[in-house]
This record gives sequence, structure tokens and C-alpha cells, in this order.
Amino acid sequence: MFKYIIKRILIAIPVLIGITIIDYGIMCLAGSPLEMIAGPRVSMEALENKAILLGLDKPFYVQYFVWLGQLLQGNMGTSMKSYLQVSDMIGSHIGPTLLLMGTSLIVGLAIAVPAGIFSAIHQYKKRDYAVVTLSFVGLSIPGFFLALMLIYLFTVKLGWLPSSGMTTLGTDGGFWDVVKHMIMPVTVLAVSVAGSNIRYVRSAMLEILQSDYLRTATAKGIGRRRVINKHALRNALIPIITVIGMQIPTLFGGSIIVEKIFSWPGLGLMTMNAILGRDYPVIMGVCLLSAVVVLAGNLITDILYALVDPTITYQ
Repeated sequence: MFKYIIKRILIAIPVLIGITIIDYGIMCLAGSPLEMIAGPRVSMEALENKAILLGLDKPFYVQYFVWLGQLLQGNMGTSMKSYLQVSDMIGSHIGPTLLLMGTSLIVGLAIAVPAGIFSAIHQYKKRDYAVVTLSFVGLSIPGFFLALMLIYLFTVKLGWLPSSGMTTLGTDGGFWDVVKHMIMPVTVLAVSVAGSNIRYVRSAMLEILQSDYLRTATAKGIGRRRVINKHALRNALIPIITVIGMQIPTLFGGSIIVEKIFSWPGLGLMTMNAILGRDYPVIMGVCLLSAVVVLAGNLITDILYALVDPTITYQ
């Protein structure tokens, strides 16, 4: 396992470099940050001096290698808008994002796993159809639409929940204040997680429940609950773990829109502001972090395979 992990990490290095090249190229094609400050009151000479100061007068590939050289020295660059270190900006915003993502993933899976098992046990019954229908609804409804509906209902109409920020302005916050601010964004993300995972859990359980060894265990008089929880669920965990591993980077990307709508002070809001302002160093820092999250999620998924099923070995 140790050799396998080292091998995967070494493979990840050229993959990360390839991802950053593509990201940098797409970012440059989208437009220059100088276009955001151009106007009738800004002279061409001022724009040229700004381009030289920011290094934007150089070709694309030269700009990329300058950024890569700084990164290898532990410097992710400086924001073109706030003039803060990108690493410091990410460090100050990653906590709220991890809190929102982690809570949403836990809540979504806490709904999806029991619902998927319940649906599989009651296959082709009304309860099964009801759970599957709800999963399709949760998967199909756009996150931004659900977010706006929740804001309209619970903030505008009822006035029960705050619609923006992580804490109430002018207060010291506190645990319950943060919880109140998290309810709606967590609901939006958890609905998406649960909707997409219920069907996978159901399919995995159905495949295991039809196995011969489970029929034998049931025929021997082992309780149905024990057969499902101890034998069926553990063997169904491998496909479920695969789906969970895929959900982590998806949730990371989906939180950008949700954080923007709810003004959640995380990486999503910072990323959206950087994109709108064409802040190259911040965009590249977040893209690099996203790529690392995806690769780390895949590696953790492979490790969990071996923990769930000891018969799995990696060469």
C-alpha cells in the first residue's frame, strides 16, 4: 500500500502540471485583467505601464513559467485586486468552505444511505417508487433555484432564517448563530448529494441482496436486520465509496454558486469575485487547490477500498 501511494503521488505531479497549463491557457483566452480598468479616463500609456508591472506584456507561456517558478518557491502570487498573498487569502477562506462542504456531505449521506437501503428492501413497492421519485427530484432541481426558493420562503416571507453571511453583522456570532446561517446552504447542497446517491446505494444493495450467500444466510435463520446491516451493507460499500469519492470534488465546485448566492465567506465567493475581476493569481491558486482535491479524493477512495475489502491489494 505504501509503494502504491508513493506511485500515485509521483503520477499526480505531471497531471497537476498539465491541469495548470490548460487552466492558465483558458484563463488567458478569457481576457486580460487590463480590460477591467480600461476606459476613457485611462490612457494607453498607463495601461502599458500596468501590463509591464503585472508581467502581462509577456507571451502566455512566459507568464505561465513565471507563475510556476514562483509556485515552486512556495509563493502562489499576489492578488491583482487586493494586493494580498493568494496563500493567505485561501487560508482565510478555506475554513468556512470545508465547514459547509463537510456538513453538507455528512447530511446528504445520512439521508442517502438509509433511504437507498430502505428502497432496495422494498423493491417495486410504493415506498420504493416514492424514494426513487424523491431522489430524481433532488437530483434534477437546480441548486441556484432551490436556494432562491428557500430565501424567498424562509427569509422574505417568514423571516425565520438569515440569507447571507456566516454570522449576524454587529454580533460576536456564536455556535447557534453559525448554525442558523448554515441551514439553507447546507440544505441546498445536501439535497443534491442525497438525490444523486440514493439510486447508487439502492442499486448496490439490490445487487448484493440477490447474491446466493445472502439467501443462504437468511435460510439459516439469521435475522433479516443482521443480514442486511452486517453482510449486505459491507459488501455494498465499495460502489458507495466510489460515488462518495466522486462527490467530494463535485461538492467543492457546486459550493461556488451556493456560496455566492448566500454570501458565504468561503472559497466559492472568493473564486467568483476573482473570476469577475479576472484576478489571475487567485484564479490559478483556486484551480490548483481544486485539482489537488480531486486527485487526493481519488487516492483516498482507493485506500478506503482496501480498508473495506481486505482481499483488495495494490501492486
